[in-house]
Amino acid sequence: MTSRRRYSYIFLFTRTFCCVDHGRCFARCLAAMLFTQLPEDVLYHILFHLDRTSLCRLSQVCKSMNRFVNRDAVWRRIAKGCLNSGIIWNGTDIYPNIPLKERVKTAQNWYHGFCKNWTLLKWKTKLLPWLQLDGDVLYLSQAAKIGAYSLNHDSRRLQRIPENYSGHKGDVCRFVLTDSHLISAGSDGRILVHSRRRNLSLGLMGHSQEVNCLDSKNGLIISGSRDRTARMWTLTSSSPLGTIPMFDRVWSVAISPTQRLACVCRLGSEFRRGAGVLDIVFESPFQLFTCGYDTFVRQWDLRLSPQKCVMEWEEPHDSALYCIQTDGNHMIASGSSYYGVVRIWDKRQTKCLQFFQLSSDSLSSPIYCLRFSSSHLYAAVATALHSLDFRQQPAHIR
Repeated sequence: MTSRRRYSYIFLFTRTFCCVDHGRCFARCLAAMLFTQLPEDVLYHILFHLDRTSLCRLSQVCKSMNRFVNRDAVWRRIAKGCLNSGIIWNGTDIYPNIPLKERVKTAQNWYHGFCKNWTLLKWKTKLLPWLQLDGDVLYLSQAAKIGAYSLNHDSRRLQRIPENYSGHKGDVCRFVLTDSHLISAGSDGRILVHSRRRNLSLGLMGHSQEVNCLDSKNGLIISGSRDRTARMWTLTSSSPLGTIPMFDRVWSVAISPTQRLACVCRLGSEFRRGAGVLDIVFESPFQLFTCGYDTFVRQWDLRLSPQKCVMEWEEPHDSALYCIQTDGNHMIASGSSYYGVVRIWDKRQTKCLQFFQLSSDSLSSPIYCLRFSSSHLYAAVATALHSLDFRQQPAHIR
């Protein structure tokens, strides 16, 4: 028998095996013996056509089959179609240390809304907190200070670590992290550049009113203020490199991954009065997402006409959207202005996929900021920090 006929025969035999009753142990073992004798490239081609349920059943046949089926290369195609699996739009894996099969399992919980809600921190005074997530360390601003907490996913408590950033005379409005610095913007009109390696801080003066937003990439800082200006800085400059006058208070800024400093276009037209943008997220050099007071999440493509967005998703309860984050592929998470509502959106659908109410009816608060990892979502409201753990409930995969 030629090799071509032998492979065809084994492939037909394997397909038959997948459909027969699981109690026929002899046929199952014989099929596994023949199946594992195939070259790896042929095995990958066969497994490419199986769904996650079939792959899980196949992994229970024997140890050698289990080891092969659990490889990341086998699950990559399925993971790319899941929510928050770590495979982003260009194929990059942002969580390479977590097996893809585990991430696909957790992705089913994100899709179906299976999670546990834990309150990690509480405080008495109403604040405007902001979050940043750096691996297993969560940074949280409370009034004029920024603290760092070590995340233990098997515990409901945060462990404070000796990283503390302060220096503002008013509340911290926003802050961003780089590999070497933490940069904060305050209601005192100052920007502070803190070194993460040494106990050094640099103050940047230039805005006449509170600094509402900022972003930083590759040594460049962009800030926006209530004084109706956006200013450009470097990590070591004592004065702005440039000033861009605006027509109103600047609520949000974001630097493109390409760092182009030319004025390319004005996005959108005929927005209703008061439809301010509260958050901007670049997903790629040419695609970005915005949300704001007019209750819409919008997707923009800079390669197309800037007058109309590519896609838009409307908050169903007519609430302003304070913050958004994307997984770089199919999922969007948004924070609403009432009752601490977090919504999960699938870009391939027009309606909200899941929602979670984190604050009680008696204490309505916006979601001021949210961040998520492969298995957890962290959301800050006026008096608490919440965590949604998507590992807790069993997903439809074993």
